[in-house]
Amino acid sequence: MTGALRGKTVVVTRPRAQAAGLAALIEAQGGEALIFPVLEISASTDPAPLQAAIAALDSYALAIFISPNAVAYSVPAILAQRAWPEGLTPAAVGGGSVAALAEHGVANAIAPRHRFDSEALLELPELQADALAGKRVAIFRGNGGRELLADTLRARGATVDCITCYHRSAPAGGAAPLRALWEAGRLDAIAISSSEGLRNLVDLLSADDRQHLAQTPLFVPHQRIAEAARALGLRRTKLTAPADAGIIAGLCAYNW
Repeated sequence: MTGALRGKTVVVTRPRAQAAGLAALIEAQGGEALIFPVLEISASTDPAPLQAAIAALDSYALAIFISPNAVAYSVPAILAQRAWPEGLTPAAVGGGSVAALAEHGVANAIAPRHRFDSEALLELPELQADALAGKRVAIFRGNGGRELLADTLRARGATVDCITCYHRSAPAGGAAPLRALWEAGRLDAIAISSSEGLRNLVDLLSADDRQHLAQTPLFVPHQRIAEAARALGLRRTKLTAPADAGIIAGLCAYNW
């Protein structure tokens, strides 16, 4: 597989703070990675919900972190004010969040092993009604997003507080770097890691750019993103295994 991407330019659309890992994997395979974030991440403009959660942290049985950004924008603030409670179980949607928690000394987080989404997290024994009914759950997340996790846990008898600790937004500026590559015939693939990011990308593009996008292979690590792409008419969408490891494997296995 070494050198499988030689001569190929792949656009990495993760938020800038999370883009370096996939970019390095692409370059290790001989490719060129263009980091072009389609989501910007910043701290929440209202710190009150996070401060209230920190003050009440001992009352929670489970703390769920939706993403590495949720960890980055909450755990340092928590640990600056207090130790992690012994009785509070950390949980995460994916391996990246588990690793981010471990970097801060929060160990033994529970998470799905094979599919990284809310549905898979909800299948774990620790999130069933017999484990959580009558208990409090904190969900650390960004603005907006799906309510499936919170709604399901409430239906299972838990009291759920959703703490918005960071803000996602569309990037400013246009798509000139992508347009230049398309016009030069040098944009070979785009990696898309969220449905929201995909929508932001499409919104950035002109009508001509969107025609180029429709001819460009998109590599996505989740079925939900693939469905969103195909609904937009993007037929060259390739579903990969989860996370950066899945995306790079899909890129290297592609019949260029």
